[in-house]
Amino acid sequence: MTSSFIAIFSLLLLSTMQCHAQLSSTFYDRTCPNALTTIRTSIRQAISRERRMAASLIRLLFHDCFVQGCDASLLLDETPTIVSEKTALPNLGSVRGFGIIEDAKREVEKICPGVVSCADILAVAARDASSLVGGPSWTVKLGRRDSTTASHTLAETDLPGPFDPLSRLISGFANKGLSTRDMVALSGSHSIGQAQCFLFRDRIYSNGTDIDAGFASTRRRQCPQEDQNGNLAPLDLVTPNQLDNNYFKNLRQRKGLLQSDQVLLSGGSTDDIVLEYSNSPRAFASDFAAAMIKMGDISPLTGQNGIIRTVCGAIN
Repeated sequence: MTSSFIAIFSLLLLSTMQCHAQLSSTFYDRTCPNALTTIRTSIRQAISRERRMAASLIRLLFHDCFVQGCDASLLLDETPTIVSEKTALPNLGSVRGFGIIEDAKREVEKICPGVVSCADILAVAARDASSLVGGPSWTVKLGRRDSTTASHTLAETDLPGPFDPLSRLISGFANKGLSTRDMVALSGSHSIGQAQCFLFRDRIYSNGTDIDAGFASTRRRQCPQEDQNGNLAPLDLVTPNQLDNNYFKNLRQRKGLLQSDQVLLSGGSTDDIVLEYSNSPRAFASDFAAAMIKMGDISPLTGQNGIIRTVCGAIN
């Protein structure tokens, strides 16, 4: 009786452990030891061709993880049975870098077919992108699997927007298990990359007290009051291709490009964090790395859940 109880208990415990499998930095050490080197080579080549791609790859992971977890659902193309997240408003015409992830996946498939998930490639690519443009590096936890579904609906509702007030930004990140400090640190990724005119037009023509007049005037040159919606402007004018703490220095000068940037220093609960990061590159780099690791932990598919896609844009 006792031995059979122990056997049943052991099976239940094993089942529970499998359901809550932990990600591990050593996940591919035996099954694909050269995976991370191969991904890094691919990402380095992409960023050497276009430095802005670093921002796009970091954003890809963010937009994937916030929608049904870090499962590469963002990468799935539209099919008769899948309504792609790529066509959701926060992604349409702005999220990019899909081909870079496919290139990395193709290279990994050559050495270890059917082993490394697209979700893990996304996580590694974001880390490599950061370190290749002067930002921090970190140890990526691995073992995610790929989803067989996407959620266009959640992509419309769960991603923070450029016009969100501070309270909504805080609650949106909290809903994903990320603290206010994580949110401010992750916003520092806007130290690189560019934004389209229509996303900051209202701000630069507002004559508001929360924007530097000279900065607004400079930005108006490439962003008229009508038309030219897709014209791009760097999120950080000073060091647009370097992931650093200059983003936070800009906020102190009322030179945040997006409303959701400047709202981080607007007399609210995040002011002290912005000031700390603006004064300490080390504090920002450390917290950014920690927040990226934490974001990569959002609801991954592990164990027997999900699949390993052969091509990131399609179900096998």
